[in-house]
Amino acid sequence: MSSDSNVKRTKLDPFGTSIIENYENLYGKEFGIQPFKPFLPKISNPAQSMRRGVIFGHRNFENVLKAMNEKKEFAVMSGIKPSGEFHLGTLMTACEVIYFQQQGGIAFYCIADVEAYEDNNLSFDESEKIALSNVTDLLTLGFDPKHGYIYRQSKEEHVKNLAIIFGRGVTLATMKAIYGERHMGLYLSALIQAGDILLPQLKEFGGPKPTVVPVGIDQDPHLRLTRDLAFKFRKKYKFISPSSTYHKLIKALDGSPKMSKRNPLSYFTLEETPEIIEKKISRAFTGGRPSEKEQRKFGANPDICPIYDLYLYQFYEKDEDVIKLRNEECMSGNLLCGECKLRLIKIVLKFVKNHQRKRLRNIDYAREILSIA
Repeated sequence: MSSDSNVKRTKLDPFGTSIIENYENLYGKEFGIQPFKPFLPKISNPAQSMRRGVIFGHRNFENVLKAMNEKKEFAVMSGIKPSGEFHLGTLMTACEVIYFQQQGGIAFYCIADVEAYEDNNLSFDESEKIALSNVTDLLTLGFDPKHGYIYRQSKEEHVKNLAIIFGRGVTLATMKAIYGERHMGLYLSALIQAGDILLPQLKEFGGPKPTVVPVGIDQDPHLRLTRDLAFKFRKKYKFISPSSTYHKLIKALDGSPKMSKRNPLSYFTLEETPEIIEKKISRAFTGGRPSEKEQRKFGANPDICPIYDLYLYQFYEKDEDVIKLRNEECMSGNLLCGECKLRLIKIVLKFVKNHQRKRLRNIDYAREILSIA
């Protein structure tokens, strides 16, 4: 298939299914995303996801890198739609936010309950319960509220006010061009997310500053809209165009391109029992061959394997272990998929049990942050 054909099939949809045949097709004129790899030698302490190519692209990251290296003020902003418990995709974004916070950034973490209402028909009471669990996980992973701000969209007046103001800067045709034809509530939630992204630059939060938004590539339409709004309202607010980093979408356990909260069999959460997690991993799709004989001879394909993704994205601490798994064990046929799953199950269950034990200490703190009685 030609490169042109692949580009035509590429689709980025934050409210639906994204289709990405080849991440390199996102570079260049059509999408405007730039490769992240050239920054690696300039980052003194790159995150694991950066080193392994999981973070593959960016928009204007040089602004944030300059602030990081010169120890100047910058912000990191991202969040979660409270429609379910933390799974591996949301875990990855949270870890990226925490990484930038540890590099000196002021961290903003949004609970996107307006989007949960508009996109998933979740009442604010329902999403509040889920948000409590989400924030508990975030704190347990290492987010420092003393150097950050966690909030709910429905409660943050600055965000809603920005959305109202931004409404004068877009037309229905623009929203359709970016998001396709949607009900008006989703267009409203997109404007509110633009408010989220630019919130760190309001004078109430220290004024204009470089801001990086780490997200999965399917969220890029929100960045395109926000960067356009930042330019249109630059004179009034002195906005600096927000930067972004993009990570690849982790494959679902059933082999589909992305874990989805709408399909519980496509992922496991950090709150599920060890028995359920073990069962899901054991039944997961792999890149293995139909028979042991064929796999020993031809090896497996890690590029289509969600089990390999789990090692790559999260559960192998050392880069050399990932390289060994890919080249010396998987592709060589020296390791069978069943053996690989058993190894992963031990690592995952150790991580999850430790996380669940530590999170008990953070539930009351999360309740206090969200002002839940």
